[in-house]
Amino acid sequence: MYLIADSGSTKCDWMLLKDNNQTELFSTMGFNPFFHNETIISNAIINNKDLAQYADKVELIFLYSAGCSSKELKQIVERGLKLVFSKAHIYVDHDLVGAAFSTYSGTPGITCILGTGSNSCFFDGDIVSEEVPALGYILGDEGSGSYFGKKLLADYLYKKLPQEIHTVLQNDFKLSKKEIFESVYMKPHANVYLASFMKIFSSFKELPYVKETVAKGMAHFLQNHVCCFPNYKKVPVHFIGSIAYHFESILHQEAEKLDIQVGNIIKKPIDGLVSYHLKYLIKTKKA
Repeated sequence: MYLIADSGSTKCDWMLLKDNNQTELFSTMGFNPFFHNETIISNAIINNKDLAQYADKVELIFLYSAGCSSKELKQIVERGLKLVFSKAHIYVDHDLVGAAFSTYSGTPGITCILGTGSNSCFFDGDIVSEEVPALGYILGDEGSGSYFGKKLLADYLYKKLPQEIHTVLQNDFKLSKKEIFESVYMKPHANVYLASFMKIFSSFKELPYVKETVAKGMAHFLQNHVCCFPNYKKVPVHFIGSIAYHFESILHQEAEKLDIQVGNIIKKPIDGLVSYHLKYLIKTKKA
C-alpha cells in the first residue's frame, strides 16, 4: 500500500492506494515544521483512526508539506511520520513541489499556490525551481488567505470596513482588539487564524470593498511571484488553492492585465498528485 499526501498549513489530504487498485481519501490537520513538531504530527495521524489502522501496511509514503524548504525541516516531518508508519519508506518534500507535480501534463509551466499561504515555482518536467522565496505570512504571502485576513482585521480595527462586514465581525464573531491581538501575537498558528476570515470575503464577494481588496492582493502576488520568471508570458501559469479557486474571475482579470496565460485552477491538488506519481515515480521508488 502507498500513501500520497498534500499538506498546507491548515489541512492535509491523504490518498491511500491499496493493493487491489482501490483508493481511499483521508483528511487530517495540516503540517508545517515551522509550527509543528514530531509529536504533534504523529498524534494528528493517530487521532484519525481510519487512517491509522493502515499504519503497519503502508510501504511507501510521498508527503508534500508547507514549510518543508530545507533538509532539517523535512526531517521533522519524516520523524513524525516514522513514529506511525514504522515500516514505510518515506519521502518528504515541499508543498510547492507537490503543486508542480499535480499540474504537470507534459508541458513546462509556472505553478502557484494561493491558499493559507502563497508561493510559486517553475517546473520543466525535471527540475522544480524558484525565482524568489516565499517570505511567510509576516513578510509576504501576498494574495493568500493570511494576507487578506490581516487586511480585513486591520480595517476592522481602523473602522474602515463596509458596515455590513463590520456588523458581522462585531456581532457574530464578537471580535475585540484583545482577542485579535492574542490570536495574532500570542497564540500559535496565527497564519491559520488570519486565513480563517476568508469566509467573510466569500460571503460578501460582490461588495466593491471585497472585489477591490482581492484584486489588489492578486495583482501584488502576480507582480512579485509570477512576473519574476523571465518566460512568464510564454508558458501557462497554473494555480492551486482555495483562494485561486473561489476568486477565479478576479484572478483571470488581474492576470490578463499582465499578459499572463492562466492554465489550470485547482482547489485541491491531491488527484493530480496521485496521477503524476502513478505515471512517473512509484515504480522507480519501489525498485
